[in-house]
Amino acid sequence: MIEVRDLKKNFGSHTILDGVSFRVETGESTVIIGRSGGGKSVLLKHLIGLLCPDAGEVLIDGEEICGLNERQLLRVRKKFGMLFQGAALFDSLTVAENVGFALQREGKPAEEIKRKVTEMLDMVELSGSEDKKPSELSGGMRKRVGLARAIIYQPQIVLYDEPTTGLDPVVSDSIDQLILRVRDRLKVTTVVVTHDMRSARRVGQKIMMLHNGKIYVTGTPEEIFNSTDPVVHRFVNGISVPKEHYF
Repeated sequence: MIEVRDLKKNFGSHTILDGVSFRVETGESTVIIGRSGGGKSVLLKHLIGLLCPDAGEVLIDGEEICGLNERQLLRVRKKFGMLFQGAALFDSLTVAENVGFALQREGKPAEEIKRKVTEMLDMVELSGSEDKKPSELSGGMRKRVGLARAIIYQPQIVLYDEPTTGLDPVVSDSIDQLILRVRDRLKVTTVVVTHDMRSARRVGQKIMMLHNGKIYVTGTPEEIFNSTDPVVHRFVNGISVPKEHYF
């Protein structure tokens, strides 16, 4: 479903991605871990065509997306849903209006929008919250609303940017369970960027570690969390060392 080939991206003199290559199979849950500022979110933006690489290729369902015009990119992006780190809700709109925003902009009939909004809110376990404003919701509920909006088109791929950031362990666990439920019920391909190692272990069928602009290691959760490689071991166990030793 997703293939990245030798992807490179610089911002000025700063190299962010330095030859990233990987594949994500259809229906697979892949987690990307790595240090803050290491390029994980930049990589996600390349997958959906929000950024264009300096070199390399991004193929979605076999189609190279770098160089597509806006109309062509829009067609590809409809294969995606994305949950942003802060949920990115419109504070002035109700929950129902947020979830159905894209459908309303397309001019879909009101009854169709209402039916789909109700269905999506039920899937994320927020039935009955249609008339609430984002300011009335907890952090976990806001994430759920953002996810409902992301999946209303029933996408083939869902991207998650730090889905459990700022949430307590109990709410984080519920978000992880929701990610798995959406994957299994909608049969979507899932890519999660996270610093949360408990979440990575729970939702990832495959974990990739981005380090020094490259995919440093790929493996199952068991392989990653039992790794004896010092870079991997220190990261997943949260062991701080002097920078010169880490690199």
